[in-house]
Amino acid sequence: MDDFFTKAAFSFFIAFGVVLGGALLAGMGSVFLMMPPKVKMLQVAGNLKIWALVAAVGGTIDPIRVIESHMIEGYLSPALHQIGYILFAFLGAHLGTELVQWMCRNGG
Repeated sequence: MDDFFTKAAFSFFIAFGVVLGGALLAGMGSVFLMMPPKVKMLQVAGNLKIWALVAAVGGTIDPIRVIESHMIEGYLSPALHQIGYILFAFLGAHLGTELVQWMCRNGG
C-alpha cells in the first residue's frame, strides 16, 4: 500500500508541475514577446491539463490496458490502483490550473 501512495504522489506532482511550469514559462515568453502574459498563461494552463494527466500516468495507453485486462480477469486491485493514479494525476493537473487562475486573478 505504501508503494501505491508513493506512485500516486508522484503522479500528482508531475501533473501539477507540467501545468504550473508550462503556464509560467508561457507567461515569461509572453513578456519577452511584449504580449500580456495573463491571457496566455490561462490558455496554456487549460490546454496543458489533459497532457499533464497523460504525462503523469506514463504517456501511453498502458494504464488503460492494465485496467481492462485486470477487470476482465476479475482482479480488481491492480485496476483500482491504476484508476487511483489517474485520479491523483487529474487532481494535480486541476490544482495546477486553479493555482494559475488564482495567480492571474490576484496578480494583475
